[in-house]
Amino acid sequence: MNIQWVKVFFAAFFEVFWVIGLKHADSFLEWSGTAISIYISFYMLIAAGKYLPVGTVYAVFVGLGTTGTVLSEIILFNEPLHATKLVLILILLIGVIGLKLVTKEEVNEEANS
Repeated sequence: MNIQWVKVFFAAFFEVFWVIGLKHADSFLEWSGTAISIYISFYMLIAAGKYLPVGTVYAVFVGLGTTGTVLSEIILFNEPLHATKLVLILILLIGVIGLKLVTKEEVNEEANS
């Protein structure tokens, strides 16, 4: 797997934290963690976007972040679990995986470092 896609994955991982933080943070420490998560998330996204197609990178980032956020709300904050939500998340993930699979990557030695 290309290191740039790993950066996209980590950007989406930290997106989940900052999105949850925007809703639930109520102390200085929690807001600090939210700000740090925003920085890491966008730093990784921008870094990957320099070498990968930006449209695909953004779609994968948002799709993974959305999935992670919805699942976190269900698991951590007792958001109601509906079969419809799970089906829609599955459709979203299928679309994200499909975009990733059809995106041609240029061979660039600099991109793998």
